[in-house]
Amino acid sequence: MSDNAKAQEDFYKRYAPKMYGVCLRFAKNRMEADDILQEGFIKVFANLKSFRNEGSLEGWVRRTIVNTAINHVKKFAKYKKDLDIDTAEPVQKMSSSVVDTISVNELLKLIKDLPIGYKMVFNLNVMEGYTHREIASLLDISENTSKSQLSRARHTLQRKVNELYGIDRS
Repeated sequence: MSDNAKAQEDFYKRYAPKMYGVCLRFAKNRMEADDILQEGFIKVFANLKSFRNEGSLEGWVRRTIVNTAINHVKKFAKYKKDLDIDTAEPVQKMSSSVVDTISVNELLKLIKDLPIGYKMVFNLNVMEGYTHREIASLLDISENTSKSQLSRARHTLQRKVNELYGIDRS
C-alpha cells in the first residue's frame, strides 16, 4: 500500500463515523447514506488540496458531506413544496419530561421519517446551524418556505413524540 493510500485510509477511518451520522440524517435508508458518504469522500479527497486551514478540517469535511447530501437529495427527490409561513401551524412546546425521556435514536428515527423538504430544512437549520437565508440559497427556495418547512417539521415531530408517549394535546 502506498503512503498516499495509507494516509487516505487513516483519514477516512478518522472522519467517516461522524460523517456517516450526518449522511443518515439526510438519507432515506442506510444504503442511500452509504452512497452519500462514498460520494462525499470522493469529493473530499479530490478537493483536499483546496483546504486553506481556515477553520477546522473536520468542519470543512462536514460541509462537503452536507453539500453532497443536499445535491444527492435534490437529484433523487422532490422536496420543494411552496408553503406560506403565514399558514404554518403554531408549535407548542414539548414538556421537558418528554424531551428528557426520548432517546437520541428515537428522535433520529422520527427526523428520518419526516417528509423530505421538512427533513432537509430541519437538518440544515437545527442540526447543522444554517440560517434560513443560507438554506434558501442551498435549496433554491424562498426564506419563507424554509421557515415554514421548519415550523411544520417541528410541529410534525411534536405530534409524533406526543403519539409515541401517549400525550393527548386536544
